[in-house]
Amino acid sequence: MSKTGTEKPDPWRVPVVVAQIPETGLHRDIKADQAIRKAVADTGGLREVLSVQASFDVTPKSGGRFHVAGHVRARIGQTCVVTLEEIENEIDEPIDLIFAPPEQIPQMAALVDDAEVSDEETPDPPEPIENGMIDLGRVATDALYLAVDPYPRKPGAVFEPVVEAAKPGDHPFAALKALKAAPKKSGTRKPKGK
Repeated sequence: MSKTGTEKPDPWRVPVVVAQIPETGLHRDIKADQAIRKAVADTGGLREVLSVQASFDVTPKSGGRFHVAGHVRARIGQTCVVTLEEIENEIDEPIDLIFAPPEQIPQMAALVDDAEVSDEETPDPPEPIENGMIDLGRVATDALYLAVDPYPRKPGAVFEPVVEAAKPGDHPFAALKALKAAPKKSGTRKPKGK
């Protein structure tokens, strides 16, 4: 997957080489420093990211696939959509993904499509293993962005629209109605001297 000039780079990179993951699996705890938190905030359109950390268990599965499970926890700064005050929100998002070699993705995506037709719970399509690596930083960042409330509200903040009593002549077509109702005065004046 090639990056274009318009696409923002991943703000948090923590690649794990799949060939180095032991058969018993791998546990990783990662925490973002200030520079990464700023990049995550900028890329995600957040006012600020005060803290972000994640825990992962990466377990090998058959066929070169890997199960990635864990949590991302963060404290983010946003702006209340009602009061416009600065607020902070906690995020604790579970992660449960399957990564597969790129050549298996079309076949596995077809299985997901078949499952959608049945009454069973539809599994998520697998993520591709890119260049022999799974980027845990990207997984954590994606989960964080998915968990962000796009319309954050301060606790107790209620949007109440301003309602003013309508004046009888205060509507979009009041001027037209006034023109229609006004008597024509242009033909009532007689020219002087005649």
